[in-house]
Amino acid sequence: MSDFNLIKDADGVAVITWDTIGKSMNVLSRDSMADLNGMIDDCLADDAVKGIIITSAKDSFAGGMDLNVLATIRDESGDDPAQGLFDFTMAGHKMLRKIERAGMDPKTLKGGKPIVAALPGTALGIGLELPLACHRIFAADNPKAKIGLPEIMVGIFPGAGGTTRLVRKMGAMAASPLLLEGKLNDPKGALRAGVIDEVVPPEDLLSSAKAWVLAAKDADIVKPWDQKGYKMPGGTPYHPAGFMTYVGASAMVNGKTMGVYPAAKALLSAVYEGAMVPFDVALKIEARWFTNILMNPSSSAMIRSLFINKEALEKGANRPEAPDQRVKKVGVLGAGMMGAGIALVSALAGIEVALIDRDQEAADKGKAYTTAHLDKGISRKKVTPEKKEAVLGLITATPDLDALKGCDLIVEAVFEDVAVKAEMTRKVEAVVGEDCIFATNTSTLPIGELAKASVRPEQFIGIHFFSPVDKMLLVEIIKGAQTGDRAVAKALDFVRQIRKTPIVVNDARFFYANRCILPYINEGVRMVKEGVAPALIENAAKLVGLPLGPLQLTDETSIDLGVKIAMATRAALGSDYDDAADEVIFWLADEGRLGRKAKAGFYAYDETGKRTGLWEGLTEKYPLAEDQPDLVTVQQRLLFAQVLEAVRALEEGVFTDIREGDVGAILGWGFAPWSGGPFSWLDMLGAAYAVERCDALVAEYGDRFAPPALLREMADSGKTFYGVYGSGKKKAA
Repeated sequence: MSDFNLIKDADGVAVITWDTIGKSMNVLSRDSMADLNGMIDDCLADDAVKGIIITSAKDSFAGGMDLNVLATIRDESGDDPAQGLFDFTMAGHKMLRKIERAGMDPKTLKGGKPIVAALPGTALGIGLELPLACHRIFAADNPKAKIGLPEIMVGIFPGAGGTTRLVRKMGAMAASPLLLEGKLNDPKGALRAGVIDEVVPPEDLLSSAKAWVLAAKDADIVKPWDQKGYKMPGGTPYHPAGFMTYVGASAMVNGKTMGVYPAAKALLSAVYEGAMVPFDVALKIEARWFTNILMNPSSSAMIRSLFINKEALEKGANRPEAPDQRVKKVGVLGAGMMGAGIALVSALAGIEVALIDRDQEAADKGKAYTTAHLDKGISRKKVTPEKKEAVLGLITATPDLDALKGCDLIVEAVFEDVAVKAEMTRKVEAVVGEDCIFATNTSTLPIGELAKASVRPEQFIGIHFFSPVDKMLLVEIIKGAQTGDRAVAKALDFVRQIRKTPIVVNDARFFYANRCILPYINEGVRMVKEGVAPALIENAAKLVGLPLGPLQLTDETSIDLGVKIAMATRAALGSDYDDAADEVIFWLADEGRLGRKAKAGFYAYDETGKRTGLWEGLTEKYPLAEDQPDLVTVQQRLLFAQVLEAVRALEEGVFTDIREGDVGAILGWGFAPWSGGPFSWLDMLGAAYAVERCDALVAEYGDRFAPPALLREMADSGKTFYGVYGSGKKKAA
């Protein structure tokens, strides 16, 4: 069976319907691409066919290309994978160009058959590049639909003509948010932006498309760039207006990417070079740059982590066998910022919520967070008043624990104190049913210790949300020693309901994310104490793709929190505790510089709380060393501080699937997305080189950079982490 079906009606209109077998959303594979190509040939050769409509049998149009295809082609191409990828890309261009020219005479531009794309819903990636090659794009008025080219978000760029066509259709300036930021629009937004041509009621989609096909004239189906005298909107690079656009675009790309995301630079090169040549040459340039990116290890790593692995985890790659555990009613204990955020995302997912706090005023304040979020959505025309009413209607804010009756999941988000959490556990378990799963939201407290307060420890689990809950994509699910499979399944199903990405970790100090973040922060603070220029530390982090430097991150999370964590860790580890960073943190706390919330920390702030620069008092207390380290050394210290901890976590069984280690690192604390995550980065470097660099860092800076045994084993054997542990092949013990 084919993913495409062709029906020719009595009026001479051929309808090609996309319906990928076994998928909820259409994706383009090699076989389906060949089928579509054959159907286009059939229709163009059939004199009875006056025009073609390409549509979908699903609620959406298409989610893009099956990215596994690209890896397959690379593997099949032997010693010349670049040629194989280029040839595949050009074959796609040839098919879409055939649709665009539609059989017209190349000289007179007459005699072609109109081809329309009719989009019932979401159209992403190739799902928009295909319509852009058609002569008109109709979209159903479906406010939930998203239309755009998000490829840049997974380390590539639109390589099936989308880059070239969109720039020629809209101009480089107007196209830049869609291409360089992966901006998605609903159908009306896409119409306003000039991406599509018409928005019609869903029930009129096919009839409107058919009417246009039957009425179209020769001139209606000739693309602007195929017409004589075509001028690119906004100007070409050597046009006075266009010159400034491209200069600005180059600065913007380098400013946003810090030079570490190769896809953005390649995209800009394809646009710049393509704008100065005929359309068909521009397509070839686009294909060359697209191939260049596909051959870049950063692209492969980003696709693997941010698309393939992320999707696998969201679909339950590590879910234990258990019946469907979707949550019907959740009780959220604590209506502070964390609890309020959990209530918000739960209600947005259609889950009934009982939001509990010590008094009615505190509970109402927590619910008001959802009100404010929805009001902002209404002001941006992304939420309707009816939607707001429905979501708020799902949240009951109260101090009465009886409201928890009927809950099948409790998420406790009270103060980070073992005694306080234990008291709430006992009180709530006396109210809820015996089948209810109890989850504690904690970032540092051991689940095994907290579970001691539960009468049903097999139903007790940790769920670590990151703040702010509504924006952060990752959720850590923490298994205690006695946590049962149903509790894990319940947590995973809940996280999927609220549209987050879960990773499952075993109970250990700081779990996974914080275990890796703290060494990063500490390494930055150590360097301040050593006399390394604070600006060098911060910029070194950003220039290697980390979203925040360690000093800014400390300010954001608060310096007094750092003091509390340091004191608790020292008490737990005793003589094994490394206090090298404490002096700086404790000094700042004593000075009342508690971070952004106090408008004073490593950075100085104005009265509104805006950073004005690194605080000058820092270098007065810790004078700059005469000899400053080079940029790469600073970057490697900051990266290896995190990465070695990730390897130790795998080695110790904190998590057992490196896909979770990579995805969790990127989504949880922003670890250099261009790298694909800690394990992808080590594979990119090569374990042998990583060990060599670590040994050099040990000699210069101390044993904290000592390579774990697992990394040395990889280096000695010449193996890679993904070669041994990737894609569920084998799990670490």
